[in-house]
Amino acid sequence: MGQSQELQLLVELVRAGSLSAAAREMGVTTAAVSKRLAQIEDRLGVRLLNRNTRRLSPTAEGELYLENARRILHDIDHLDQLIASSQTQPRGLLKVNAPLGFGRSYIAPAIVLFARRYPEVDVQLQLTDAPGDFVKDAFDVAIRFGDIPDTRLIARPIAPNRRLVCASPDYLKKHGHPLVPQDLIRHQCIVLRQNDETYGLWRFTKGAYSETIKVRGALSSNDGEVTLTWGLAGLGILQRAEWDLARHLRAGRLALLLQDYALPPADIHAVFPERHHLSAKVRVFIDFLVDYFQDRRKGGKGASW
Repeated sequence: MGQSQELQLLVELVRAGSLSAAAREMGVTTAAVSKRLAQIEDRLGVRLLNRNTRRLSPTAEGELYLENARRILHDIDHLDQLIASSQTQPRGLLKVNAPLGFGRSYIAPAIVLFARRYPEVDVQLQLTDAPGDFVKDAFDVAIRFGDIPDTRLIARPIAPNRRLVCASPDYLKKHGHPLVPQDLIRHQCIVLRQNDETYGLWRFTKGAYSETIKVRGALSSNDGEVTLTWGLAGLGILQRAEWDLARHLRAGRLALLLQDYALPPADIHAVFPERHHLSAKVRVFIDFLVDYFQDRRKGGKGASW
């Protein structure tokens, strides 16, 4: 019997609770199981399990053995999966969830190139206003912004992404430039209503300085594209992610404000439920996205976009 088999036998014996129960599950005789256990104990020179006709219980040495046996068996299983995954060709259905605007502008074009490189992977892209549900919708990977509060998910960064404050030249010509965050109180601000708890709260930092400003304005929406449209029309100051503003900033349709201050970042992550069950199709897709966005930044398309 190999040592990994010995480890597995001890774990199964304790789980089953008795020699006879373990023997039934293994399809062997109770005597055979008892003999295997005795051989392991003889080799180690210690008693691992106390046993009677009805029940098994580990000795102090047995507890130590079992604790490490379970860890070693888990590591072996993880290694097997890792090697099998590395040898498996990416194929099958890949279900991806992404935010509406970003999904249209960036993820969909990326998938064009991905599909050409991996023709055996069928991609289903679902764009939603709210984050998708991994359990209900069975997504393989999702694109999320900012911090990921769900600790059950693994998040891999795929691109940096700042939040910026800006306004159109027409608005600034009429109403002037805010020089410090407090100046925003006197301006029309276009507010995105996606979270009632943070509605109208813009958080700024500069070195050790930190301040939260409650902004107000005549216009608000739960849709980021709508707030951007109003900002471009000169109706107020808005806060949006860099990926959404970059092309308008380059074209001069919007101007950056309060550049000495930083807002909470909205870095972009690929999110998936469990790292050790990462299939080849998910792994190559995430690797592809990381390379795709790195290539965009190297291409000089905006500060980061």
